[in-house]
Amino acid sequence: MASHFADRLCEAVKCKRTPLVVGLDPVYGRLPSAIKSHRDMNDEFDAASAVDAIFDFCTQTMRIIAPMVPAVKINIAFFEKYLWEGIESYYALISEADDLGLEVIGDVKRGDIGHTAELYAAAHLENPELVGLEDTLVPDAITINGYAGTDGIEPFADMAAKQGKGLFVLVRTSNPSAASIQDFADTDGQTMYEKIAEIVNEIATKPERIGSNGYSNVGMVVGGTSPEVATALREKYDKVWFLVPGYGSQGASATDCIRFCKPDGSGASINASRSIIYAYEKPKYKGQFSDDWKRCIEQAVIDAKIDLAKAMQSKL
Repeated sequence: MASHFADRLCEAVKCKRTPLVVGLDPVYGRLPSAIKSHRDMNDEFDAASAVDAIFDFCTQTMRIIAPMVPAVKINIAFFEKYLWEGIESYYALISEADDLGLEVIGDVKRGDIGHTAELYAAAHLENPELVGLEDTLVPDAITINGYAGTDGIEPFADMAAKQGKGLFVLVRTSNPSAASIQDFADTDGQTMYEKIAEIVNEIATKPERIGSNGYSNVGMVVGGTSPEVATALREKYDKVWFLVPGYGSQGASATDCIRFCKPDGSGASINASRSIIYAYEKPKYKGQFSDDWKRCIEQAVIDAKIDLAKAMQSKL
């Protein structure tokens, strides 16, 4: 197995023939009734019961998607809600994903400087050697907030490089109100997100961070809802791998998101979360598969892969 995160991710994308990443954002109230009605998992106000239901849903979902996608993005916030019960489940899911051959992106959005940043980096990127934790796995990559600048990014980048892991720094998010801050420009006309991208690129393109495929293990999170931004950043930063939220439920189209990919299909991981993991709520899939929630998710992944492939073909 390649020891550089971007090399592993590139190989996985080629193997699965898609840049699609499935995000796990599990909410108990939206789980399939077949899981919520189980006698050991039917109480959302009981932490153990709710966490067991969420873990069961996520593990079954990953078994469905693993043959079809290169990676999974697990949002830790949906587990932190349940405190230690949830955190234990989060790390258990990372092990499950690893067993299934998926690259794991931990969506943790940490950010700080100095020793605090170093400890956050160790907690989320360093495989523990403490007695009793030897079998615990951490993600292959994580998301962080780069608002603190170089001092807030480099501790994570250094740990990622040491561990053969990856990093995605928030640059331009997909939410509607992002523009009020991230598009704010200085007297020279450079926007805040453009400045952050410039700083991230300076860190990412240090020779020791570049893998054999030409990509850095330090990437950027840029939402797919702004096509013009995608085009400009892809052309300017050719060694950066992009993590692209916004496809599906947030309104970005396949054509919007595929702009982040290079002609060979590499360079971007396009994330879809709710549009896939809750596919069984959609009339389109319910009409096809009734209450078979697993088939609904499977078909949603297939449809998303086809959608992205067609957009990529149109781009060429």
